[in-house]
Amino acid sequence: MSTAILTGQPVPGSSIEADLRSLGFEVRTAADAADAETLLAQVPAQERVALVDARFVGHLHALRLGLTDPRFPLAAVPGALTAQPAGRQALTRALARENSAGGGTALAVDSLADRVVTALDEDGTAVHRPELGSLVAAVPADPQARNEARQSVAAVDDEAVRLKSAVKARDGFFTTFCISPYSRYLARWCARRGLTPNQVTTASLVTALIAAGCAATGTRGGFVAAGLLLLFSFVLDCTDGQLARYSLQYSTLGAWLDATFDRAKEYAYYAGLALGAARGGDDVWALALGAMVLQTCRHVVDFSFNEANHDATANTSPTAALSDKLDSVGWTVWVRRMIVLPIGERWAMIAVLTAVTTPRITFYALLVGCTFAATYTTAGRVLRSLTRKARRTDRAAQALADLADSGPLAQGFAEAFKNPARRLPGIATPALALLGGLAVVATAALTESGSPWPVLAALFYAVTSGLAVARPLKGALDWLVPPFFRAAEYGTVLALAANAGVNGALPAAFGLVAAVAYHHYDTVYRIRGNAGAPPHWLVRAIGGHEGRTLAVTVLAVLFTAAQFKVALTALAVAVALLVLVESIRFWVSAGAPAVHDEGEPA
Repeated sequence: MSTAILTGQPVPGSSIEADLRSLGFEVRTAADAADAETLLAQVPAQERVALVDARFVGHLHALRLGLTDPRFPLAAVPGALTAQPAGRQALTRALARENSAGGGTALAVDSLADRVVTALDEDGTAVHRPELGSLVAAVPADPQARNEARQSVAAVDDEAVRLKSAVKARDGFFTTFCISPYSRYLARWCARRGLTPNQVTTASLVTALIAAGCAATGTRGGFVAAGLLLLFSFVLDCTDGQLARYSLQYSTLGAWLDATFDRAKEYAYYAGLALGAARGGDDVWALALGAMVLQTCRHVVDFSFNEANHDATANTSPTAALSDKLDSVGWTVWVRRMIVLPIGERWAMIAVLTAVTTPRITFYALLVGCTFAATYTTAGRVLRSLTRKARRTDRAAQALADLADSGPLAQGFAEAFKNPARRLPGIATPALALLGGLAVVATAALTESGSPWPVLAALFYAVTSGLAVARPLKGALDWLVPPFFRAAEYGTVLALAANAGVNGALPAAFGLVAAVAYHHYDTVYRIRGNAGAPPHWLVRAIGGHEGRTLAVTVLAVLFTAAQFKVALTALAVAVALLVLVESIRFWVSAGAPAVHDEGEPA
């Protein structure tokens, strides 16, 4: 139960008490600041508490935004302030200081809640202030001002604003114009029936898995059903986030589900298409695995670049200036969002092609589209990085090091080469990561199955990987190191499985890459939630990127093609069990961050 402390004299005809109760607050009344301080001390420390001026006039949704969002320890709108347990100590200090300064005598002049917010600001305490837009939140000082505020409230449709704000401000063309116009109403329907975003997210996953199952039948009817179900899964995928924003139902579990299920749905659908193609006599597992590798590497480029520049200080680059100029021309915004093939456009393309063509054509189109998108976005980010002088922080360097996912081998080489690495030019760091990755992937692809050369190349890759992370990743292009590592590891697994030439090797490789990719996505969202990377023991247990790459090359030498398939399967199961158990433990624990990712459009 949450508690709202209503300060000052009640206003006849005011609905503030009823509004607060409708938001789940137990309302208590304080005559002055001293009384409010006493009531605050009586509220259990584990409960949310709000301080609200009795003269508050505004929209219910303005109060909801200011007082019920679980993501912020302290939040405020004019005339109202809330604190979660993490912000209680700061609120108590500020209120005590206001009371000792004689603030309780000035309630008829201004708002106690607003004065406490000012005190928090002066202390340097972060207080979230939601964007209200056209919503009204005010504390009128006299009857005339109150009437004017009430007229302003009546002039704005609270529910229309709430529905509009449920939709992400930045989304792709297909999502914005083909899904959101009606999915927001589906979100409201779900909210009014007590459904939670997590339930809708789970429904989206189940729908996508059924779609994958339909695709796996290999029949035209199955492909048509799969395409329709995939589109419906995407509608639900949009709805869960809109429901979270509509009802402010953000949670730790929801963050985990939302962060991982999109990839699980998409990659399961790839597997379903490959199984369906196999039923028709067409083996497209290499294409399915290639699509998963390419899509994951695209995301790692996004994540690494964003983390590297999250809190960097830099001058404006000509590339960024051109981008901002293009954004001022309406139609270019949508074209640029579409050509990166975000999730809406991508899933729509996959669904339509599944229904009317073959899995092979679907994967060809997907690979071509994603390759173009990856080239466009990566080239733009490289140009931005080269044309501006950025100072990256220790936090950014640590985030890139965590995204690198270096295991004991690379860390050992990094420690051994720490001093020589300092003398290398800045471009050497990504160049070493690229060189080692190209060496191991090319060797695995160009040698015969069972050849020992990939093992030697994997050892060379471990050495170059250690050199690449031997110094802090603060260079202009150091954000390329994690995606180079991902491409090297995934590409090696793909090449060795393809060379094995035995049925089942590529599906086993698909499973292994999916398990490892899950670990890498999990790392990203932990960093975004300011919870740090997965524990060191987990990274060591699954070997790090260079350890797994070396292990797969050794397995390819030691075993026959049929045995290699079994070994890949066993490795995939072992990695999946380790990362899933630890990830689930973390995300459902009380210590996980309460966040809701707005997500990249990809």
